[in-house]
Amino acid sequence: MLTANRWDIFCRVIDNHGDIGVCWRLAADLASRGRKVRLWVDDPSALAWMAPGALQGERNGIQVLGWNQASDPATLATLTPADVWIEAFGCDLPDAFLAHHLRAAPLSGVLAWVNLEYLTAQSYAVRAHRLPSPVLHGAARGSTKHFFYPGFTPGSGGLLREQDLDARQAGFARARWLTAQGIHCSGEEQLVSLFCYEPAALADLVAQWQAQARPTRLLVTSGRAAAAVRALNLPPGHGAGAQTLRIDFLPALTQQDFDHMLWTCDLNLVRGEDSVVRALWAGKPFIWQIYPQHDDAHHAKLRAFLDLLDAPASLRSAHAAWNSTGSAVLAPLEPAPWARWAVETRARLWEQSDLTTRLMEFVASILGRVSPAAESR
Repeated sequence: MLTANRWDIFCRVIDNHGDIGVCWRLAADLASRGRKVRLWVDDPSALAWMAPGALQGERNGIQVLGWNQASDPATLATLTPADVWIEAFGCDLPDAFLAHHLRAAPLSGVLAWVNLEYLTAQSYAVRAHRLPSPVLHGAARGSTKHFFYPGFTPGSGGLLREQDLDARQAGFARARWLTAQGIHCSGEEQLVSLFCYEPAALADLVAQWQAQARPTRLLVTSGRAAAAVRALNLPPGHGAGAQTLRIDFLPALTQQDFDHMLWTCDLNLVRGEDSVVRALWAGKPFIWQIYPQHDDAHHAKLRAFLDLLDAPASLRSAHAAWNSTGSAVLAPLEPAPWARWAVETRARLWEQSDLTTRLMEFVASILGRVSPAAESR
């Protein structure tokens, strides 16, 4: 198997940090396996809290570069060509970058060029996974990209999962993490995390928690989730001092601490692509707010996800209400009956190889077909 040692990952941040979140996890996973990674990103600011030290070059094996630097001849002249280009979520590589590479060496036969697509459980993704896509225009005309679709089945690109994730979870101390966040629990509360856009059902859910006998402790992530909760204008008695609902507004979390939050809670309300994968690996009940699209295409994507993972009927109804699909009304959330499903789903997905492993194997197969040149760099 040919070894791809140098990887260029290109990312444009357009989805509330989900893009950079996925790309950073991939970069970090590749680096942990001994690969050298350059991450080219148009807005790296989220890395300051998501991956402290990344912007300062303190993460071994990873170099973060600005998107505009990919068009800077002086920058490009100093860099060793990569074996792999990862074009995340359909972002187009800068023409100047392509032209520079063409001047350095013919594009065909030198590297693997992969379009890392969005995660979906829909059947078209498996059909399109690994298919070639000839480049017909621009500086790279005549070269070939390949599609790579993350997914939930052996025929897909798999899910991102670090090699040490199981060990990290096994050694996790829930009470210690809560104390580090300044959260002191009695042990009687239901702990719920909230990472969302602006769900229409949020006010109803808060009202449910206020009416329940069992107290709820809501851990609210920074950004849009915190803004959505504050926009409810809850009276002071329904906030941090309430008997039935206490709200903790968390600071921006590193990726590891985001995982820790999910492992801590009894129910996780997550949004977007990166966090739903982390919720799956947490093995706890969760409800996913899928990224809304103007033509409601996300409704079909959500149904395919729930179908493929064989979600119980009550969990499907909760997803429908939380995502405002159809006329569904949010029933009282009871996560306990979903606990077994969450654990079994995690175990079933864990039996499959992870995304980085599948991607490395696919890249090796491309390089083996086109040229041995990458092996020597």
